[in-house]
Amino acid sequence: MQRLSGLDASFLYLETAQQPLHVCSILELDTSTMPGGYTFDRFRDELNLRIKAMPEFREKLADSRFNLDHPVWVEDKDFDLDRHLHRIGLPAPGGRRELAEICGHIASLPLDRSRPLWEKWVIENLDVTDPQGGGGLVVLTKVHHAGVDGVTGASLMSQLCSTEPDSPPPDPVDGTGDASSLEIAVSGAVKFATRPLKLANALPLTLSSVVDTVRRARTGLSMAPPFAAPRTPFNANVTGHRNVAFAQLDLEDVKTVKNHFGVKVNDVVMALVSGVLRKFLADRGELPDNSLVAMVPVSVHEKSDRPGRNQVSGMFSRLETHIEDPAARLKSIAEANSVAKQHSSAIGATLLQDWTQFAAPAVFGVAMRVYAASRLSGARPVHNLVISNVPGPQVPLYYVGCEAKAMYPLGPIFHGSGLNITVMSLSGKLDVGIVSCPELLPDLWKMADDFSAALDELLAATR
Repeated sequence: MQRLSGLDASFLYLETAQQPLHVCSILELDTSTMPGGYTFDRFRDELNLRIKAMPEFREKLADSRFNLDHPVWVEDKDFDLDRHLHRIGLPAPGGRRELAEICGHIASLPLDRSRPLWEKWVIENLDVTDPQGGGGLVVLTKVHHAGVDGVTGASLMSQLCSTEPDSPPPDPVDGTGDASSLEIAVSGAVKFATRPLKLANALPLTLSSVVDTVRRARTGLSMAPPFAAPRTPFNANVTGHRNVAFAQLDLEDVKTVKNHFGVKVNDVVMALVSGVLRKFLADRGELPDNSLVAMVPVSVHEKSDRPGRNQVSGMFSRLETHIEDPAARLKSIAEANSVAKQHSSAIGATLLQDWTQFAAPAVFGVAMRVYAASRLSGARPVHNLVISNVPGPQVPLYYVGCEAKAMYPLGPIFHGSGLNITVMSLSGKLDVGIVSCPELLPDLWKMADDFSAALDELLAATR
């Protein structure tokens, strides 16, 4: 068995009917490259061979009523791919709006915790004449956040892919094994007994981080603080419904902007989001005078020696939405990001993981109820939205023999932060996935379509 880290388990404890905490991806595939031609049975058989080499897809949660620590992953002895792989047809006319409507509905459905925490939905009947309607087939994947972060999710996806359409599947790999309730409880008690020592080790790093943050704030060299974000229409409590939209940009155009202004790709991504949200809010007459603030997950896989599948920290980044000129806005975002990165790096990479390790499930539940109540009382949001940038491979990839044309990542949304924009670079494209709650933002397509206009603005500034 493998025990969940506190950060992994926190996504279980914070999950409610209104706040499902799985992540999704919309993978557009060209079936013409599949050896032997596409059939659903052939697709399922090929996928099954690859999952035999990936124990993570065959693991489920296990716990004991006497367990004092977090749950564990064990192998599902009754694993059956047909319980996780579903097949549906897209209603006519089969374009991007019909696809997004179905994906939003599926993203609203919770995962069954008695089974491995993932699903794949094969969506057929796409209109391939629609330039944004897909490559003939779409696979929507749902995985619980307790099992993946951005890096581990991308790694799992890469293991399901190959660089040749006819590559043989990898050799099977044994799973993690089983565990009895007694084993879970005993090992949990041992973990619980060592918590005071771990807490003592975490306190000095916490104190030094607080002192450093105060010093940086006094000199103007800190990231944006929490609870300083202005209110927007998407900073309210969410419902259990989800809606999605997506866009695709040319990565070379993004790099042209990056190289001209001497900034990072992530700075350009933030500037694109900033331009889109600025226009969206201005058109509604709701653009705040102060800058919007994004929470940006930061991978610490290379810096952390802690167990767990979620190895992330985070930084608060100003989107400088109060600046009208696109070039000036990009430069200001790059400067603010540089300060935020330095501040984030100065905070211990494992600090978030260490503190979540100590919190009991009840603590997370109480904290979420208190925060949800504060949203109803008009408290300022911690941040306005989550923006995540996941780098992907820049070579053609084949998913069970079908060439991947796009992969739109869809992250979770939370009470008080009802908008998530995640991008992934793949094979020369930048794929943008947008998720919200239809009660807060009924139509995301205007926002999605404005990404091209925002990039055109930045490209014009390079000439």
